[in-house]
Amino acid sequence: MKRKFIVLAAMSFTIAGFSQKSEIKAADKALRSGDEMAAKTALEGAASLINGADAKMQAQYFFLKGNAYAGLAKKGTEGAFDEAITAYRKVVEVEEKSGKSKYSADAKQKLAAMTADLVNAAVEDNNNKRFKEGAEKLYLSYTLSPQDTVYLYYAASSAVNGGHYEEALTYYNELKDLGYDGSGMVYKATNVATGEVEEMDRTQRELMVKSGAYKDPEDEKTPSKTTEIVKNIALIYTQLGQDEKALEAYVDARAKDPNDVNLILNEANLYYKLGDKDKFKVLMAEAAEVAPDNPDLFYNIGVINMEQGNIEEARDAYRRAIEINPGYVNAQLNLSTTYVNEGNGLIDEMNSLGNSKKDIARYDELKQQKDDLFRDGAIILEDAIKLNPDNQGILTQLKNIYYSLGDNDNFLRIKKMLKE
Repeated sequence: MKRKFIVLAAMSFTIAGFSQKSEIKAADKALRSGDEMAAKTALEGAASLINGADAKMQAQYFFLKGNAYAGLAKKGTEGAFDEAITAYRKVVEVEEKSGKSKYSADAKQKLAAMTADLVNAAVEDNNNKRFKEGAEKLYLSYTLSPQDTVYLYYAASSAVNGGHYEEALTYYNELKDLGYDGSGMVYKATNVATGEVEEMDRTQRELMVKSGAYKDPEDEKTPSKTTEIVKNIALIYTQLGQDEKALEAYVDARAKDPNDVNLILNEANLYYKLGDKDKFKVLMAEAAEVAPDNPDLFYNIGVINMEQGNIEEARDAYRRAIEINPGYVNAQLNLSTTYVNEGNGLIDEMNSLGNSKKDIARYDELKQQKDDLFRDGAIILEDAIKLNPDNQGILTQLKNIYYSLGDNDNFLRIKKMLKE
């Protein structure tokens, strides 16, 4: 009985080996005919037994699996790129251990070629607003070709575009740790036939200029992306609500670019959120010193102060924005709104008063204050329509103010300007 058992076991092993070879052969045949799905199915039939096979068969199995999934990846099958990369890497691992190398060279070549396929697929994903998938493919491209750190940079950008901030933060931190700079040189020349300035690699540009087909060669240095990276890290930490890490990141970002006004404003707003109003004011003053003639800066300062309830500071900032740019509609609207809001803030007290002589006197006092504030708001907008007579936002807000004041003549005048 013991001998029969041994013979049966040997027969079982032979049948398993034959099955593996048959399925691998079927997969190879399917791939030659371009049927990657049939190849995948055949290889799945051998998967459970492949670990017990010899190194030669394992290498062949993983190589064919890589080819099958690489083909499926080109056809858009989700997750196929990962499977192909894993399989090709397994080929190299198996053959390095065995000391034999039949498939490794081809596997490495296919891995290198797959980088371009991944990038092309990522571009398509981004065009279709599949930003997470695009970012993942770009990151895979980087892992396949670590010297091409630009793929990691584009992966981070893709993740940000899709609002996938945690993934973007991972990529940006990796770029920072790598010391990624991202600066470079763009080679340009003017096409003689079309007059268009075109970009090309340096060697091609030199040949085209020598041929006479292009002229006016120009080298343009692209700026470093280091500042952008550390800035985005700080902004993402803020977005994720990780305030302490955000503050640390702002220190790093400000060291890279101390004169970035938006960076100063974001840091200031974070300090306000954390209750440090003194630091907030210091940073706001610093921003104003850095860009004293930037109307957008003062408008943003006004918005932040308005949101925080610092009305006088908001008004000063809006006035400065309008002084720099007299036609700054949003600053004019917001400045007017500060007066309207202040006037509206008196209405609750007015409505709470009774009919006593004292209450009536107080009511009249508050109404006068409210109307004066509304008129202040109207004066700002009347000045604004001198430069923007057809602006619907200004005219609508002005109409509403005159309606609230009971000023029927001006109300009808503005309605006419609105063509109502």
